[in-house]
Amino acid sequence: MRDLVHRLIPLSLLTAMAWMLPPMATAQKLTLANAIKIAQENSLDAKSARFSFLASYWTYRSFRAELLPSVNLSGGLMNFNHSLVETRNYEDGRLAYVSNNTLSNNLTLSVDQQIAATGGTVSLQSYLYRLDQFSYDERTYNSQPLRISYRQPLRAYNSLKWQKKTAPLEYEIAQKKFATAMQDIAIKVTALFFNVLSAQSNYQQSKSSAEERKALYAMAQKRLELGTTTKSEVLQMELSQINARVSEARNRLSLDDAMYDLFSYLRVTDYEQAELLPPYSVPDIVLSMDEVLQKAMANSSHTREQRLQMLSAEQNLAQAKSNKGLQVTLSGELGFMQSGQDISSAYRNLRDNEVIGLTLRLPIFDWGVSKGRVRMAQAQLEVVRTQQEQNHQDYIQELRKKVMQFNAQPTQCRDALRAQEIAEERYDIMRRRYETGTVTVTDLNTAQQEMTSAKAQYISQLSTFWNDYYALQKSTLFDWTERRDIYVDVEKIINDK
Repeated sequence: MRDLVHRLIPLSLLTAMAWMLPPMATAQKLTLANAIKIAQENSLDAKSARFSFLASYWTYRSFRAELLPSVNLSGGLMNFNHSLVETRNYEDGRLAYVSNNTLSNNLTLSVDQQIAATGGTVSLQSYLYRLDQFSYDERTYNSQPLRISYRQPLRAYNSLKWQKKTAPLEYEIAQKKFATAMQDIAIKVTALFFNVLSAQSNYQQSKSSAEERKALYAMAQKRLELGTTTKSEVLQMELSQINARVSEARNRLSLDDAMYDLFSYLRVTDYEQAELLPPYSVPDIVLSMDEVLQKAMANSSHTREQRLQMLSAEQNLAQAKSNKGLQVTLSGELGFMQSGQDISSAYRNLRDNEVIGLTLRLPIFDWGVSKGRVRMAQAQLEVVRTQQEQNHQDYIQELRKKVMQFNAQPTQCRDALRAQEIAEERYDIMRRRYETGTVTVTDLNTAQQEMTSAKAQYISQLSTFWNDYYALQKSTLFDWTERRDIYVDVEKIINDK
């Protein structure tokens, strides 16, 4: 990469400026590249982007954990019941109320695993129940030392299967969005940086102009005494001198405001000794349209977001279809159980325990609700597909415009630089001719305005170049000067305190 911003400031300065600039006796040089780096590490936008990414990271980690077996302990402790309960005499069917005075405790230790491919759940459990009946001075234990259960919905919506498709894609999009947010910061810093450069140029010109006009006014007064100029010319020069002083004061305020905006965004508090170095040397690169499109498709979040939108629409359609018609759930368990009046007897001579069955649910008539939901999901899927086609075309066209605009910028920067050099040389000539009395104040003011306009135009062209560069870098997540992909260092973000 060719001298991107003249010379990089030392690493020690960058570290010092990360939070604030310490008091300095000499001015410190700050380049555009280092201003961007400070903002990407220290600005509030950077911190917000980091926390947003961390939320997505832990969401993805939680999803990955759901695919692993979970160990759970559940139960009910100290469930005391002293009440009247209803009973029925099995011989004559009469109802009666008897006193109930019991204390129950139960614990279940289970290892549960969801099956993403089928949507079922398998559990390995160990269960122990204790019942104390105080009215009869009896204690009963009921145990299931080992029980394997499985529950499998048939023709049902499998949310975990769809999450396996969408969750990794959402996490990948989160990484791309974080990288894009860093490029947004670069674009914002570039705008603020060039605002300062523009204000700085205007102030320096007005300051030099005020000094020159003071000297030229003194010269005009001497000419008036010698009779080589008119009173009108002297008054016009005095007015020019006053206007230069007013312009200097106004531009000083504008510079202070621009400096505050930039360093406030960088979160740097002591910046009075900072000096910005304009990035005069622009890389003379021409981007290939095909390569830009290729990098944009490969690196940006655009294609991934489109894929996620399609998956979400397909997911809604699958859910609507699954909720229509017959719903069947297969459940079963296999294990051992026993009961006794003490713990040891509850674990001796274990008995087999096998349970299996189907549960059914069939809507007979729902006024077309299920059918309507399916039709609505199908229509929404077609809407998404159509919108994505149009959005993709617009995205490609916007990229093409950006590439063509960027490729024209280096030439425009060179032309603006040459215009500035011509305007400066012409002003010097006009100033010397005014000193010899061959041109008027009006001619001098015109030359000065042309020089000011040319300098402003050059800075504007530089700003446009770097804004367009970082806009393309944002769209492609590719560093076109270093020729490398921009990636997210996840470990650094996680470990950054």
